[in-house]
Amino acid sequence: MQQEIIFISDLHISLEKKEITRRFLSFLEHRAGRAKALYILGDLFDAWIGDDDNTPPNKAIKRRLQHLSANGTRVFLQLGNRDFLLGQRFAEETGVVLLEDYHVIDLFGSKTLLTHGDLLCTDDIAYQAFRAKSRTPEWIGNVLSKPLLLRLLAARWYRFRSHFHKRKKSQEIMDVNQQTVVEAMRHHGCNRLIHGHTHRPAVHEFLIDGQRAQRFVLADWRKKSAEILCWTPDGFTREKLV
Repeated sequence: MQQEIIFISDLHISLEKKEITRRFLSFLEHRAGRAKALYILGDLFDAWIGDDDNTPPNKAIKRRLQHLSANGTRVFLQLGNRDFLLGQRFAEETGVVLLEDYHVIDLFGSKTLLTHGDLLCTDDIAYQAFRAKSRTPEWIGNVLSKPLLLRLLAARWYRFRSHFHKRKKSQEIMDVNQQTVVEAMRHHGCNRLIHGHTHRPAVHEFLIDGQRAQRFVLADWRKKSAEILCWTPDGFTREKLV
């Protein structure tokens, strides 16, 4: 019986990142099917400008996700800061289940909090302000009402601007705020947290109200390396993909 749970995040798939796309399609076809569930914790795509966008490699990704979910592996998806416009149409076409920004699961007997990670970076005040504005129905509706070609061009500009702004920010500002981490975990009653976003894979151990707590940071996928976090009743392992 399948018991393994797999967690991934920050693939940032795009037309230009062919090796990452190839590795993900191979993972879905050959590896993910051995798991009971796959959790994708945000930024599956480098940019998502609407569920009507079927430009490459989107259709191939959708087909492989649908095949995986149809064959017994449950697939869950949280939205990231790059692909937060993913919607219900995408979910229906792929069979994935969309999760809220914070989601609690029972991971083999331990309550575990899942989130993309950007909400934990509260020292980045400018980003948090943009995030709040861009999640409103009015903002989303305005963007999705634009023609597809215009949205594709805007996404390219956004990626360029994001790269430029990141170069001006300190690494500390773009990392999580530990007090925010503790408050989120305390609020949800969890002593384990799994997230992505920061591209700083690690396991952090600390105390919450005198109790041992852990924060697992998922690895981002790159041209020459990719990693998944695998969990079974015996514990966790980090597995490299080729």
